Amino acid sequence: MSPGIKLAVGVLVIVGATAYMAYVGAASSWQYYITADECLADAGQFTGSRVRISGTVAPGSLKISDDRMLASFRLQGQDGQLDVTCKGPLPDNLEESMEVVVEGRCEAGGKIQGEKVLTRCASKYESKQETAATASAAEADSSQGSPE
Repeated sequence: MSPGIKLAVGVLVIVGATAYMAYVGAASSWQYYITADECLADAGQFTGSRVRISGTVAPGSLKISDDRMLASFRLQGQDGQLDVTCKGPLPDNLEESMEVVVEGRCEAGGKIQGEKVLTRCASKYESKQETAATASAAEADSSQGSPE
């Protein structure tokens, strides 16, 4: 076999392996996230697979370990709730009634074994007009309550 053919075969093997690895890596992340209600409705379809689920941390359900490496809570949708246990570093601003996206595995019975929790900061997405209106309303409230 000539050196040119050996080189071409080697390049094809490397390109094929790289393409396969890229496909396998991307296949698990094609869907950005599903809602808690979608997960509950199609629980059988998602059982055993990696998921990203969006919902709200149900009030009164959040329990965080002292080292902030374990949390359990209920992820609330419009129609139901999922039990979530998340192991790993947690966001500093994680709190009840907050919108979050949980990455992890869906287990039978609507339970989620999370590996990562991403919080959404609604204040980052408020328009400047809303923020200014809120600030001026707060200023007006404080001036009405102060004695002159």
